[in-house]
Amino acid sequence: MKTKLFSILLLLALFAAACGTANTPAPTAEPEADPASRSVATAEGTLLPAPSVELAFAQGGVVSEILAQPGETLAAGDVIARLIGLETVQAELAAAQLELASARKALNDLQNAGDAELAQTVIDLKDAREEYDKAVDYLDYLLDAKKVPQTETRRVLMQSWKGYFYVTKTKHFKGPAPQDWIIEAENDLALDKARMEELQRAYDRLKGGVDAEQLLVLEARLNAAHANVAAAEAAIELYELRAPFDGVLLSLDLTVGESVAPTLPIAFLADTSLWTVETKDLAEIDVANVALGDQAAVQLDAFPGEEFKGTVTEIDPVGREYLGDMTYKVTITLDDADPRFLWNMTATVNIDVDPETFEISQ
Repeated sequence: MKTKLFSILLLLALFAAACGTANTPAPTAEPEADPASRSVATAEGTLLPAPSVELAFAQGGVVSEILAQPGETLAAGDVIARLIGLETVQAELAAAQLELASARKALNDLQNAGDAELAQTVIDLKDAREEYDKAVDYLDYLLDAKKVPQTETRRVLMQSWKGYFYVTKTKHFKGPAPQDWIIEAENDLALDKARMEELQRAYDRLKGGVDAEQLLVLEARLNAAHANVAAAEAAIELYELRAPFDGVLLSLDLTVGESVAPTLPIAFLADTSLWTVETKDLAEIDVANVALGDQAAVQLDAFPGEEFKGTVTEIDPVGREYLGDMTYKVTITLDDADPRFLWNMTATVNIDVDPETFEISQ
């Protein structure tokens, strides 16, 4: 009897459990939300200080003196190194300057012997001729030269954890002379020519009071002296390597007594307070979506796991073929400098091209 009662109770318990399970709906797993997608353009690049320059002697020679060492901060115009032979050129310059002073005195003595007005006219005409010749040479240079040194300074919007701010970026490059430079040079030439012709007419009226033959001799002597001084000054520049702007001498591959070849880079100068990354393989399909002001995340192979923030500050409109693809150089200016940064470090750049992720304040 007890066994039958136990069996009935067990069946009732199993029936009740089955009913409860049938009435309770099974929980449904909700799909996880996909993370917000980001539109990113990725490229490889190179870390560079801005501005930076490779320095070389304009002529070959033997190093006689080294006046700066890597790591030193230099001011524009500071001498980095000199070549043997500079003393000879300096002596030639001193002799040329002495001859120039002597020629000026001889001409002044002649002018003082005549009418004061004629003397002043001779001086003014000489100066006017020199200015006219310089204006002609300068205009010819602008019209003919294809690599005219130029400097472009502009304000670039940047962002840091403190907010937005502007920095001044100076770019040094070479190319054809701008049209406004040429127009200005033409105007200066026209003014110099008019002044020279006016003084020439005055001189023709007054020259009877001065020995014309002696005057021509002294003028030729003075012009030759000016030319010799200019040549000696230009020669000195060939024997000295100078810093073209304020910066840190990052490296210097020189030894006293060593022979150097002309135009071979032997020093690297940079302003390490500002660093940029230049891309080298950003494809045309990606650059079409990149705009000035886009934010970028930069990773350097030298510092795995670290990320450096920056902003797109320059887009080169001229494409270049790289590994069979047309690519465009984009410059990213980093928000902050790091003392560990080294020239030409390899970088990976991820540029955020989603228009909703970054908006430039107007």
